[in-house]
Amino acid sequence: MKILVSGGAGYIGSITAELLLQQGHGVTVVDNLSRGHRSAVPAKARFIEEDIRNLERMKGILEEFAIECVMHFSAASLVGESMRDPGEYFGNNVVGVIRLLEAMARTQARRFIFSSTAATYGEPARVPITEDEPVRPTNPYGESKAMCERVLAWYEAIHGIRYAALRYFNAAGASPAHGEDHDPETHLIPLALAAAAGKRRELAIFGRDYPTPDGTCIRDYIHVLDLAAAHALALEKLGGVGERVFNLGNGNGYSVLEVVRSVERVTGRAVPTRDEPRRPGDPARLVASAARARAVLGWEPRHGELDSIIRDAWLWQQRYPNGYGD
Repeated sequence: MKILVSGGAGYIGSITAELLLQQGHGVTVVDNLSRGHRSAVPAKARFIEEDIRNLERMKGILEEFAIECVMHFSAASLVGESMRDPGEYFGNNVVGVIRLLEAMARTQARRFIFSSTAATYGEPARVPITEDEPVRPTNPYGESKAMCERVLAWYEAIHGIRYAALRYFNAAGASPAHGEDHDPETHLIPLALAAAAGKRRELAIFGRDYPTPDGTCIRDYIHVLDLAAAHALALEKLGGVGERVFNLGNGNGYSVLEVVRSVERVTGRAVPTRDEPRRPGDPARLVASAARARAVLGWEPRHGELDSIIRDAWLWQQRYPNGYGD
């Protein structure tokens, strides 16, 4: 299939593009490089530097390369930043999806795989979280993704653009060639690894007074290779499934302190820490039920053990100590 990967110069997008190419698909990556890296784009993918909000340009790209499916990863995704600058999140995330869908509605592209988030749930009433849990975001990032999901439903109803919304929990790990290289970096595992490597003085722990066993936030960490595999499966199943929303997680929650201990085991190095207040908008516990993805997509996480996830991320950091270098 001919697939456009928006945000394919980023962390999850580049690894998904890599897998799609291995499976024999034709891949066109579109990225404005505001947060991604040109050198992260797989060599066999066609690359176009463009902002997805450029409606006429996106329509032209879809037509020129006869795109059949769009996999969308172009989104700002930092909870704290969204609390400081909500306009960036609604302007980039929501408008970007609308422009892509408008371009698709004017061409023959009729499949859309959406990179969504567990942040749509906010503070859940029950854990593990199923897709039937009410959508009540506690930050503009989660709200922007929830808005996109509602927009997608209307474009399917009106224009026949079939979609799947994959609600990630915490993406982590790396492939041999691709890993996390964000500026600024805000994700716990790469920050803890950087502290272990001596690249950071210490790791900030935001809140030790949550209602959890050790007082720190609990999250469900999912290997980025498993996320990429879920996108490929959603592409295969999209023509026949009734469900549209799928949680992607391991179903196991780990606290911040448990992650720190795992990093110390994997690296054999201490992780110096300092305590900071809670961050606004951070729920205490987010753990997935991925039963629907297993049943409908045939998806099964293959890299779920925390030490294994962290080991892959550590190996990538060791292999590329300066990240992508661009």
